[in-house]
Amino acid sequence: MQQKIIILDFGSQTTQLIGRRLRELDTFCEILPYNKFPHDDPSVIGVILSGSPYSVYDPEAFKVDLTNIRGKYPILGICYGAQYMAQTYGGKVEPAGSREYGRANLEQFDHENPLFKGFDENSQVWMSHGDTITAIPENFHCIASTSKVKFAAYQADNEKLWGVQFHPEVFHSLQGTQLLKNFVVDICGSRQDWSPDSFVDTTVAELKAQLGNDRVILGLSGGVDSSVAAVLLNRAIGKNLTCIFVDHGMLRKNEFRDVMHDYECLGLNVIGVDASAKFFADLEGVTDPEQKRKIIGRDFVEVFNAEAKKFTDAKWLAQGTIYPDRIESLNITGKVIKSHHNVGGLPKEMNLQLCEPLKWLFKDEVRRVGRSMGMPEHLITRHPFPGPGLAVRILGDITPEKVRILQDADDIYIRGLRDYKVKLSGEEARRVLAAGVPADMKDGEIEVSLYDQIWQAGTVLLSTVRSVGVMGDERTYEHPVALRAVTSTDAMTADWAHLPYDFMAKVSNDIINHVKGVNRVCYDISSKPPSTIEWE
Repeated sequence: MQQKIIILDFGSQTTQLIGRRLRELDTFCEILPYNKFPHDDPSVIGVILSGSPYSVYDPEAFKVDLTNIRGKYPILGICYGAQYMAQTYGGKVEPAGSREYGRANLEQFDHENPLFKGFDENSQVWMSHGDTITAIPENFHCIASTSKVKFAAYQADNEKLWGVQFHPEVFHSLQGTQLLKNFVVDICGSRQDWSPDSFVDTTVAELKAQLGNDRVILGLSGGVDSSVAAVLLNRAIGKNLTCIFVDHGMLRKNEFRDVMHDYECLGLNVIGVDASAKFFADLEGVTDPEQKRKIIGRDFVEVFNAEAKKFTDAKWLAQGTIYPDRIESLNITGKVIKSHHNVGGLPKEMNLQLCEPLKWLFKDEVRRVGRSMGMPEHLITRHPFPGPGLAVRILGDITPEKVRILQDADDIYIRGLRDYKVKLSGEEARRVLAAGVPADMKDGEIEVSLYDQIWQAGTVLLSTVRSVGVMGDERTYEHPVALRAVTSTDAMTADWAHLPYDFMAKVSNDIINHVKGVNRVCYDISSKPPSTIEWE
């Protein structure tokens, strides 16, 4: 039986990060709403309570009865989770006066406590809370303190119940992974048998049993999720998988040709459909971003369905849905952050069953699974790309000429990011390696491209704006483009990437000199929130 850690989500932005850290420890975990604990699941070996945007004394704070969990499983409360248990069992939580945010050091900790096995003196941790525990319950004892936080960590006497007010899941807690390993492996008893290779073997066997000799239709986008799903299904059912790749005319430069070639080299049965004329006709004159998305979504379904209906024996539709899509769609906090086009069922007219072979994987795990199956690196490390493509990166109406301008500018930018190499060490190197970027450490340094350090990059054409320029002795009146590059772990939040000035200067110069229709290049230095990654 596969072992499982349950992470009860109280709405923290870093809950997914806890899950990813546990998966990096080769331990399967499931993130569930705080009030949906699976009491009848015999595979559960431990429980983690996440952080939360609420204070424990807020009337709207999420509360859960731990009666049937405490004493049955080891429990680790993180930030809000620690404060909630402290308050629930008779301790006291109060406002911290000023928000405790940022790096801190464990000035004192219990070296004998199994949670801190292998910890260094003054180990750095990351605090992020507006409240603090000022008194712990009876029969609880303090096991760690910082200069400002007396009860940085506690344990219930003679019980496998711990709370930490810092965040071990973030990189700034330098031994956070060690703490999670101590809890998950030593305390909960994880066998650490969750790995990309084991996932492939198990999933291929499950797909063979689930699908039998049925035909499966899969819509490919060129992205890593659908590509890995296709290779996995191909390994399970071979010729019974038919992939459909629709070109709506707003892909990146030469992408339709290049991706089709990649898929054929992987041995996939792929049908390429060039429907760009239909999409351009239906988008003519449309400027509203939401209207563009609806037209593209509607047309895609029409084109895909028309192709899929040719296979009258098809019984399944496969999708590259991954775990974060489904977590966000659970609507844990009652606040919809983001909806997903591939979550929530199938178009009724398709009359097909749904197959989602990647539904338990995080993005970095999808990439590791792709590598374990021998997929080419440029497919695995490809940045996320919006379903409507360049249509949501052109401000204003869509025309083939505007798409051509944007494709040319974007191609220079993306190729530049791939070609520019930088050396990283320390925390920066650790972060990049943990994200699954392939690089060899030499003398404490790794060398990677700018592209591999970035979560997502792209170019935006401000087609409703013209700016004055001078080229040679001629005055120009052409469009500006904006470059966008962000760093992120899950796209829920994102920071603008601090690209080197010499790189920016070269890319700007190359775009203006080689792309007819552009005479100005800007760089977007907005973070999410408040801005979004895409402009539309």
